[in-house]
Amino acid sequence: MKDQTAVAGIGTTDFAKSLDDSERVLALKALKAALDDAGIRPGEVDGLSCYSMEATEEIDIARNMGFGDLTYFGKVPYGGGAGCGVVGQAAMAVATGQCNVAVAWRSRKRGSRSSRPWAGVSSRVQGDQQRWSRPWGLLRPVDEIAMLTRRHMHRYGTTRDHLANVALAFRRHANNNPAAVMGDREMTRDDYMAARWVSEPLCLFDNCLETDGSCAVVVTSTERARDLRQPPALLHSWAQSLPAQHQTMTNFFCDDPLRGPAWACAEKLWSLSDVGPADVDVAQLYDAFSPLVPLSLEGYGFCERGEGGHFTDDGGIELGGRLPTNTSGGGMSEAYLHGFNLIVEAVRQVRGTSTNQVEGAEFSLCTSGEGVPTGALLFRRDR
Repeated sequence: MKDQTAVAGIGTTDFAKSLDDSERVLALKALKAALDDAGIRPGEVDGLSCYSMEATEEIDIARNMGFGDLTYFGKVPYGGGAGCGVVGQAAMAVATGQCNVAVAWRSRKRGSRSSRPWAGVSSRVQGDQQRWSRPWGLLRPVDEIAMLTRRHMHRYGTTRDHLANVALAFRRHANNNPAAVMGDREMTRDDYMAARWVSEPLCLFDNCLETDGSCAVVVTSTERARDLRQPPALLHSWAQSLPAQHQTMTNFFCDDPLRGPAWACAEKLWSLSDVGPADVDVAQLYDAFSPLVPLSLEGYGFCERGEGGHFTDDGGIELGGRLPTNTSGGGMSEAYLHGFNLIVEAVRQVRGTSTNQVEGAEFSLCTSGEGVPTGALLFRRDR
């Protein structure tokens, strides 16, 4: 599949704490924007790919958009772990001839507290593994990630300052992004340290935003994409992983709790690529919680194990740093759409159109949720 397919169009709606449109309307708006961006007529679309958590059925999307006969449709589960797989599977369908033009999207309305699944007691204990943690007070994902964070701190000396480095870098990037929910909200280290606990050692600013909004991309063959309006973002490599012994969000009882899904995903991703971590110019790392970034830096091979926190020192993940990361502000300061806005930003970077453009970016990495069955995409600028 290497470089055979490309993202030819991207589209987004506004991002906000509360939008009037329904999830369906937001999805339709983002899809129309992506097709307009590519210069492709809706009637040419014959493939759909989305999250299994998407509320609007494919038939409603296809009918309202005026798509043609569909010959491929698929869904990927695990919320924040799904996004890269959604796009990767769309690309696989194009590369294997199952369809010619596929669209992928994520639409969410999570700004309202009542719309969050963690607000419902009955849904807090669903899976077998959760029976061993949630009845004892670890009710939310942030509680479970806080446990892993404490273990990383104990074993490797990671500190709150390292977590602050993550939050501050992404806020600074968002401050240059007019579309970011936190675009006009600056933050200092003192602000971070004074913020209220959500689940110690994680404070308010270690958490992603809950946002309304939608994003979409158009995937087609590289040959076709080169004849369209925008520079194609070539899909150089992609991968998914659900590693052995995995336990979603926790890994508490695995042999190695701090070796999350990123490790197996990275092994597959780099094995299918012509390049390695040292060749990546810019990254969009899934950031529902700040500690996931150091864990991903380790898992994808940007530093040695246990060094993820230290990698963020001295502006390591900021513009001009060792690996500019989440250059739109990411899930913590732009918007949280289960990571799909990270994919859009990864495409912008190889197009050369980011508001925080990394000059000459050739390889742009995007990852889905660390801590759940996950995926990753490696985009390449067309030569």
